Amino acid sequence: MILRQAQDDMTATLTLPQAQQEVVDEFAMFSDWQDRYEHLIELGKDLPLIAPEKKTEENIVKGCQSRVWLSAEQKNGLVHFTADSDAMITKGIVALLVRVLNDRKPEEILNTPLTFIDTIGLREHLSPNRSNGLVAMLDQMKRFAVAFLTSENSGS
Repeated sequence: MILRQAQDDMTATLTLPQAQQEVVDEFAMFSDWQDRYEHLIELGKDLPLIAPEKKTEENIVKGCQSRVWLSAEQKNGLVHFTADSDAMITKGIVALLVRVLNDRKPEEILNTPLTFIDTIGLREHLSPNRSNGLVAMLDQMKRFAVAFLTSENSGS
């Protein structure tokens, strides 16, 4: 857990492209997809707990086969995500997305292509339902970023 916290602290200081490269390098250490799935499950286990009051119907990501709760708030101009899922691999996927996109400016989330997903082969190794869920999670994260950007620009 201490190692995970150190990695989270380090990831927070990386640029978004650097954080993506860190994930690519990490997944390159695994020779097959069975090991990569196990790594995803471990990432899910390390996902910080979402506050119980955030596990609402409103925060469920639509389009996921399993239940995924995704919440966001803006802190000091950065988007802070919390998430959870009732399925281990899906929880690992959302943990990976949170790791890369957490505590970023809304513009950064919206304007930086997330190439790591295809570079590590994640999308091609997911079932169609999980792949749809991945897209739904990314879309929800981007919708949060748009909402925060809009509120910034309107002076709210």
